[in-house]
Amino acid sequence: MVSVGVSKLGKTDLVFVQPGAKINSVYYCENVLEQGLLPDISRILSNYFVFQQDEAPAHRLLSTVAYLRSHVPEFIEPENWPPNSPDLNPVDYSVWGALQQMVYRHKISDMDHLKRVLIDCWAQLSQDTLNRAIDQLPQRLTMVIKAKGAHVEFRLD
Repeated sequence: MVSVGVSKLGKTDLVFVQPGAKINSVYYCENVLEQGLLPDISRILSNYFVFQQDEAPAHRLLSTVAYLRSHVPEFIEPENWPPNSPDLNPVDYSVWGALQQMVYRHKISDMDHLKRVLIDCWAQLSQDTLNRAIDQLPQRLTMVIKAKGAHVEFRLD
């Protein structure tokens, strides 16, 4: 499993979850946020950013929310998070697909090789690709509202 953060100003490094790790609040806060995403986000955006998550189980635990309230300057509270929906997450609805296409060009020999290829391809993924994904969000929100929360198909014309 891999976590990332994206914005119009840049992207974090890939944060790899250790194989077999149980993604509870402690693991998520210490390994994914504290050692991975938050330092990268601060590096990219200084210390001015708004942090938002979806409702993945480790994200909504009370201890995770308490950690974020105390460590993140602008944190969107859980009641204002979008549902855990790939239709409303630029990484899910666009960025992973673009990265996947790049990775599939390689013949992967083992897990270590896959990790190296992911890191290399992530570094090559352009800011323009991220911006296009982020720019789709308002249209996607409208479509999900019209579909009353159901999954939507989306194509750029």
